Amino acid sequence: HSTYASRCQECKRFIFFFFSGGWDAGGRGPCVWDTFTHQGGERVFENQTGDVACGSYTLWEEDLKCIKQLGLTHYRFSLSWSRLLPDGTTGFINQKGIDYYNKIIDDLLTEGVTPIVTLYHFDLPQALEDQGGWLSEAIIECFDKYAQFCFSTFGDRVKHWITMNEPNLFALIAYELGRFPPGVPHIGTGGYQAAHNLIRAHARAWHSYDSLFRKEQKGMVSLSFFAGWLEPADPMSVSDQEAVKRAISFHLDFFAKPIFIDGDYPEVVKSQVASMSKRQGYVSSRLPEFTEEEQSMIKGTADFFAVQYYTSRLVQHQENKTGELGVLRDMEIEIFPDPSWKRLDWISVVPWGLRKLLKYIKDTYNDPIIYITENGFPQRDPVSLDDTHRWNYFRQTFQEVFKAIQLDKVNLQVYCLWSLLDNFEWTQGYSQRFGLFHVDFEDPARCRVPYTSAKEYAKVIRNNGLEGHL
Repeated sequence: HSTYASRCQECKRFIFFFFSGGWDAGGRGPCVWDTFTHQGGERVFENQTGDVACGSYTLWEEDLKCIKQLGLTHYRFSLSWSRLLPDGTTGFINQKGIDYYNKIIDDLLTEGVTPIVTLYHFDLPQALEDQGGWLSEAIIECFDKYAQFCFSTFGDRVKHWITMNEPNLFALIAYELGRFPPGVPHIGTGGYQAAHNLIRAHARAWHSYDSLFRKEQKGMVSLSFFAGWLEPADPMSVSDQEAVKRAISFHLDFFAKPIFIDGDYPEVVKSQVASMSKRQGYVSSRLPEFTEEEQSMIKGTADFFAVQYYTSRLVQHQENKTGELGVLRDMEIEIFPDPSWKRLDWISVVPWGLRKLLKYIKDTYNDPIIYITENGFPQRDPVSLDDTHRWNYFRQTFQEVFKAIQLDKVNLQVYCLWSLLDNFEWTQGYSQRFGLFHVDFEDPARCRVPYTSAKEYAKVIRNNGLEGHL
């Protein structure tokens, strides 16, 4: 094995899935994705739904066989808020939901697999969305109570918690653009308001764990950011270089700086939004402000830095001469892929972008412990079980990860591949397949069949590195 592999002993590997199906089974209440997909209207590819998905609600034992076949040491999965609390509150607790997740956690531990649990993955209980969802300040208290319930119920065995999955992406797509549930765009305002509440809700939940559970349970809590790497469209252009800095500030630092550094948004974000708001006739900035008390409460509320990388983009300065509303217009940028990069659907294959992103996090956020909580490449139908081309991209990515650990001294301790199974991929439905195991969605049995990438990945886990990758 290479020296990179031999020096990578701290980097554990595990897999994560989300849509377990069983949308109305076992006492589960409806979530916003149930409502969104059942309304039809081509919001999702071919009007597909996650009602059954890969069927993990009834096929957990089959999933466990896949986990054992790969030899995983860790496994990340998400709790369904509305399966545990059907109306989103602790007024009614669904014991069948508790039993379901207890079995997953206990089975993993019996097999020597460490569970890493995500509390919220875009699936807000519909009852809470009906009360304003993430645009309402009331959601902060609701989320904190939900988090405390989960810590109390499962925290004796779960020691790694992710409060929220990709809140920086979710706020934009759901509440700014309306492409995710609830499906109502609020251009120029909704994304900022939702993000503001997401940050405060995360911080409240972190403090609840810290004050009520950490001493006894001895776990860790963070949240997972979506982050691509960004490069100037013209490397010689000063305006494009500045545009990249703005884009990273809006994209990643918007959430990470308040939580990891000082409790407040980046200055360039505040100044850009305030300037645009004034030009557009607003009496104050469209970006909400944190109080001094909130800044103190938010600062330092993460025990590790969790990031999810799929692709990179080029950034070009684009002045907002018309004063058009929107987050991209506030940034004054255009963003697009380099046409020379290989493409897998929406993903431009840029393995070196991940290494640069990890180095940026190390340098900007005081060399934190880093978890890569998602990274993957899709296939589209018709797929081949011999996905050697896709495995080659993973291999290139792992090479860059090992370079980040060995050469850049990045403190990367977890790598998470998306995903264990082919699954329901949000508005793309079943048209994208990220799994290591193929699932036939036309077959009620939902048989799991390993791709070539699963067999190769098992070797990486077994060796804790790549053979002969240098």
